[in-house]
Amino acid sequence: MKRILSFALLCMAAASANAQQNPQVDLIGGRDEALPIAVVPFSGGAGEADVAAVIAADLNRSGHFKSMPVVNMPQKPVNASDIDFKAWQNAGQDFILIGRVSGGLRVEYELFDVSKQTRVLGFAKTSSANAARDIAHQIADDVYLKVTGKPGSFWTRLAFIQSSGTGANARYSLAIADADGYNVRVLDSSNKPLMSPAWSPDGSKIAYVSFASGNSEVKVRNVDGGGETTIAAFKGVNAAPEFSMDGSRIYVSLSKDGDPDIYVIGAGGGGATRLTQQLGIDTSPAVSSDGVYFTSDRGGRPQVYRMSANGGSASRVTFQGEYNADPAVSSDGQVIAVSQGTGGAYRIAVMDKEKPGAQWNVVSSGSLDSSPTVAPNGSMVAYSSREGAGDALHVSASNGRVKERLPVSGRDPAWSNLRKNSP
Repeated sequence: MKRILSFALLCMAAASANAQQNPQVDLIGGRDEALPIAVVPFSGGAGEADVAAVIAADLNRSGHFKSMPVVNMPQKPVNASDIDFKAWQNAGQDFILIGRVSGGLRVEYELFDVSKQTRVLGFAKTSSANAARDIAHQIADDVYLKVTGKPGSFWTRLAFIQSSGTGANARYSLAIADADGYNVRVLDSSNKPLMSPAWSPDGSKIAYVSFASGNSEVKVRNVDGGGETTIAAFKGVNAAPEFSMDGSRIYVSLSKDGDPDIYVIGAGGGGATRLTQQLGIDTSPAVSSDGVYFTSDRGGRPQVYRMSANGGSASRVTFQGEYNADPAVSSDGQVIAVSQGTGGAYRIAVMDKEKPGAQWNVVSSGSLDSSPTVAPNGSMVAYSSREGAGDALHVSASNGRVKERLPVSGRDPAWSNLRKNSP
């Protein structure tokens, strides 16, 4: 588990990574509330990537859209003049997206409001021929923003830990991938455990825990493959890194002065300032615009608390369930996810504070689900789940309508912020 309360479990080796497989979408309920959209297959080709299929999968995964199966489409228009709006109205669609792929990689796309019979979005994106999936994720973000008024989170990345082998043959890797689990790249590997990756706000660095030296250490590595810096290698526990909102500091859990407490250290290393001083274990800091959330057993059982970014008194956030840990928060502080334990089962629960009468909603269905991480716009939650002897990565819509197993195995996922530059 990511940033887990019982630190002894940090040394457990994960089982063999599963082979990649196609995502499986599980419709959980309430799916009829999603907006119907037809993402028509784009004309032309983009190598191995089907741009329209990637866009449709992205929109479905968010839980806010329901894309029409291609086989059910009444027509497959390429240009605006080809669209029979009456046919799409009869098919129950609110929006239709069409597009054309040409050249090395030029993708033109247009979004139409079916009831108004008007174009509401239309652009062209160009890039290298091997960036078709990037282009598709960006288009999905554009559609999401236009329809919902909020930025999409599809052109983002996940960091996670993979493992293979057991005992002396165990191998651990720090990896990153697109938010849908494709384009995996390994940044570090070791025969000792690695865990708890966390992105810098600008996406250029990842902090994580390494046992390569024999004891836990918090390291920071450049995503582009550059240098590595050790920022916490104190006696005892060095765990659970999390960057501050501006990237200048890193919150960590250290036991150098007794029980594990939350400290903050400069992003380049240096002295550690202690922020919590209660009896018990304080760990798993999660940073948001409204403060720092963390796990503590100061009340007898693990629960989530919140304090200001500079420490001080903390207020309890979770009351439902016997166990609440591993907090994750959207950047605006509106969506909170935790690993919630009741009766021996551990599942992911989400609260959207923007909703009237906000309450915790369980969005996963495994028996040992942990390490939630929230998409920057709060629309989705990724988490790790135990499957047999291995670990799988899943994504659930924050509203619980859709969940999906990603086509890559691993644990301890961490979601990056929105990316600002085109591919």
